[in-house]
Amino acid sequence: MEPVVGPEKPAAGETSTATTGSSAAEGSSASKPRRRPSFSVGRARTVVAQVVWIVCLVAATSLAVAALCIAVDANQGNGLVGLVLDLAGFFDLGVFTLDDGIMAFTGDNADTKNALVNYGLGAAFWLVLGRVLERLIRP
Repeated sequence: MEPVVGPEKPAAGETSTATTGSSAAEGSSASKPRRRPSFSVGRARTVVAQVVWIVCLVAATSLAVAALCIAVDANQGNGLVGLVLDLAGFFDLGVFTLDDGIMAFTGDNADTKNALVNYGLGAAFWLVLGRVLERLIRP
């Protein structure tokens, strides 16, 4: 009769090729796996960052569309055009206004130039602000 011998241990520097029925993953999972909470701070920050970006995008879009409406001399009596111009008046922050904005033009087509420059600068401002805030908030 031959003696029963257990699995051989590898010498120093060697790796074992014998399998014992349990894997390394089973050995390391001695404790129960943690359940992730359905609500996390990282997820909340991501959602807030997306909302901030969308608000800034709406502001920039309303300023750009209002500038376009003024440039093509759209009917300001139209409800949709009136809504866009009202939104642009809200989002211009008093800095990018048509009457007293960053730049004030006089002469031919002064209204169109004022709208394109001031509302264009306002739209660029909202896009930059939105992207910076989104990057700061997102985890």
